[in-house]
Amino acid sequence: MSTGHLLVVGAGQAGAQVVSSVRELGWDGSITLVGQEPHAPYSRPPLSKAVLRGETTPESLVLRSTAFYRDQHVDLVLDERVTRLELSGEGAGTAVAASGRSWLFDRLVLATGAEPRRLDLEGADLDGVVVLRDLADAEVLARRLDVADLVVVGGGFIGLEVAATAAAAGVRVTVVEAGPSLMGRVVSPVTAELVRAAHQDAGVRVLTGVRPLRFRGERGSVTAVELADGTRLPAGLVLVGVGARPRDDLARGAGLHCDGGVVVDAFSRASDGHTLAVGDCADLPDPTPGSDRRLRLESVDNAVEQAKAAATTLVGDPRPYTGVPWFWSDQGSLKIQIAGLAHPGDEVVLRPGERPGRFTALRYRGDRLTAAECVNAPADFMVVRKALAQGREVSRDAAAIIGVPLKRLVA
Repeated sequence: MSTGHLLVVGAGQAGAQVVSSVRELGWDGSITLVGQEPHAPYSRPPLSKAVLRGETTPESLVLRSTAFYRDQHVDLVLDERVTRLELSGEGAGTAVAASGRSWLFDRLVLATGAEPRRLDLEGADLDGVVVLRDLADAEVLARRLDVADLVVVGGGFIGLEVAATAAAAGVRVTVVEAGPSLMGRVVSPVTAELVRAAHQDAGVRVLTGVRPLRFRGERGSVTAVELADGTRLPAGLVLVGVGARPRDDLARGAGLHCDGGVVVDAFSRASDGHTLAVGDCADLPDPTPGSDRRLRLESVDNAVEQAKAAATTLVGDPRPYTGVPWFWSDQGSLKIQIAGLAHPGDEVVLRPGERPGRFTALRYRGDRLTAAECVNAPADFMVVRKALAQGREVSRDAAAIIGVPLKRLVA
């Protein structure tokens, strides 16, 4: 069925892509896109970089103009938080917002995203202990980056991007990571150590293998972070970047199966067989060809590509979501691009670049190439991304031949 009323809850990258793609595929019914922020769907990657540097405006971040939604007959509803779903079967139901406003729908897509995890520590509610997820968070952080000392709790993409931006602005920055290495969930220890060295060269202090114990403050504002090993770090500002939890409360309340996200199949269908969930809120089958694991992906690529696949389900021509996931992170002078999903035990073949600060770490499971971690090596990234998508290989022995361009080693 491609008629009736389609309601999309969540006006981020995934939600915006769903309404765009479903119109392209012929949905001729009404569409409502509901977002809880006062802004039209916008690009989030600049929040930790360009927005903090004052190089962009909220208007320049929008993904689509207001004219697009008007021309596509999409009712864009902003500043409304949906708090309850009533599913009546066959995909239909009612959504109710905190304001009391409600919408009847014939099909429903949940694109509710994720929210920053908080630390349950003494002093976590002090003024100056902040998170970064949306534009309002970024604007608060930007206004406060005139401090002398910033402590970043969490050595993932967001934390390191903010650390690099702040250090370049002259702030003394310390990154505190509980794990043994930076970005431990997404890159190899080899890449992590090289990235750590680059951040330290840029003036960022990096502490790994230690946890914050409490936040200290005076007159209600944070002044220091105490670590479990007894270290006390001065801090006029603390960014907590320890990951995100999926916003799956709506789905749980509606009786849909959730397990670290809204559980969906390869066609983005939730447990009722009708409701769809896309983007950061979805727990989905790994789209990598040949994989049998499940996961939750937080990336622009996943938000866009899963939403495109979900649109085919909505118009009655379901195509499974498959593809090679990829990610990127700009951290000061480092452009990190990752193609594929490696497992923690996958081995590494390191290919140094022709210039300092450039390298590619190829990941192997046995003799099979599974991923590439490319730092300031965009050509290598494109080669591996294409090879993985086409099911082609770069043998481990060939990869070790450093003097030969990677594109000549693809078989």
